[in-house]
Amino acid sequence: MSNEENHLVIVRKEKLSALTQAGVPSYPNDYRPKNTLASLLSQFDAQQDSDVLAKITVAVAGRIVLYRHFGKLIFATLRDASADMQIAVQRDEVGVELYTNVFRKLDVGDWIGAEGTLFRTKTGELTVRVVRFQLLAKALRPLPEKWHGLEDIETRYRQRYLDLMVNPEVRTLFKTRSKIVSLIRGFMESHDFLEVETPMMHPIPGGAVARPFVTHHNALDRDLYLRIAPELYLKRLIVGGFEKVFEINRNFRNEGLSTRHNPEFTMMEFYQAFTDYQELMERVEQLICHVVRAINHDHLVVHHQDRPIDFTPPWPRLTLQEALIRFAEATPQEVANREGLLILADRHGLDPKIKNTLDDGALLLELFESIVEEKLIQPTFIKDYPISVSPLSRRSSQNPLVADRFELFIGGWEIANAFSELNDPQDQEERFLAQVQAKDAGNLEAMHFDADYIRALEYGMPPTGGAGIGIDRLVMLLTNSAAIRDVILFPQMRSKDPG
Repeated sequence: MSNEENHLVIVRKEKLSALTQAGVPSYPNDYRPKNTLASLLSQFDAQQDSDVLAKITVAVAGRIVLYRHFGKLIFATLRDASADMQIAVQRDEVGVELYTNVFRKLDVGDWIGAEGTLFRTKTGELTVRVVRFQLLAKALRPLPEKWHGLEDIETRYRQRYLDLMVNPEVRTLFKTRSKIVSLIRGFMESHDFLEVETPMMHPIPGGAVARPFVTHHNALDRDLYLRIAPELYLKRLIVGGFEKVFEINRNFRNEGLSTRHNPEFTMMEFYQAFTDYQELMERVEQLICHVVRAINHDHLVVHHQDRPIDFTPPWPRLTLQEALIRFAEATPQEVANREGLLILADRHGLDPKIKNTLDDGALLLELFESIVEEKLIQPTFIKDYPISVSPLSRRSSQNPLVADRFELFIGGWEIANAFSELNDPQDQEERFLAQVQAKDAGNLEAMHFDADYIRALEYGMPPTGGAGIGIDRLVMLLTNSAAIRDVILFPQMRSKDPG
């Protein structure tokens, strides 16, 4: 805290002490507003008859965000969760003692309750003429005045309450986020999916290729892992007899921070019996278009960071090889075998240490992620991933080297991952063992062997398709946000240098 801020805090504490000594309750809890500011503006903003307005009694509450003193009259702007609105306090209306000894000691940031009637100022602004008021909470710290520059952006994320307090557009963004989640939930329920909850702490991490967070359960004296994905538990429910399930869940992955990555993030995963990845493409396309229309006033073109994104279906469906040919100027011969992929890797400057340690499938995926992914601005399905990088996916009946899998890319980001589920327990066991070998060789993101999941598959899982959709990135696209921290209320941050 700067010396100036420290001085202001001292002054405010002195004001609070004076109010308390004068018998003003410091932090009362008996005031109940009867009106929201937005409802008053909505109902009466068009009313011009002063006699009508004078008969309307209101009781509002809010934070003072603007405070202007004109001798015997004070204008203040209140902000509640719905809107901002002006109030006017006249000395002769509330009494000299209250006006001088209480209201004059209020500051920007204080919470008050105010009762009175409505009127219009000379400039035509709808205003509450206060006849009674009550201090509800004294703000001992001054509100920030300016928000610009890197340091202030950091403060916005670290102290989100300040960001929400002074930037109404941020509150609007998070209301939009809530609406997006509600729309997704409503869509799934309208298609007869059952919402379920699965564990957040797993005895064995699984469901995705990622490095987990580890915690310890004292009573059981065992390590547990924060969920990296709910997939294996949701598929256990399919084994148990549910045919359509979904979960809007929090996942945790021990990875770096970036504009697209936060170690704690939100996914919606769903699983459906008797479907495949081709049909899931249609389901995901329908879901996202449903959300876009509802958020974007029935339009399917969204502008994100000065780029138009057209969600009009159908969306292109390309294999990894087709995507490299279209977006990386690769030839059909270069994407046909390892020799050609190595030539492509050299042309695009792929690190030799990386390319020489990858199998053919992983090399193909590395080239795609390095060269193509950021170029997929318009919604595009990329399908038929190599089986070696898809340890939970069903093998293609046409080509056993690829999986019945797709990922959806929008704005250069992966938004969804889906596949026809592997329900052959023997094949799954072999792939788990391969993952264990990779982990033993030093791959910290490789999967563990989950014997109970194999046991579940041995009881029989029907043909199933499953998908995961990244809620945070979808919100970023639909709110024109550049960084994932903009759409997470309390994102993880690096520690501040104490110096």
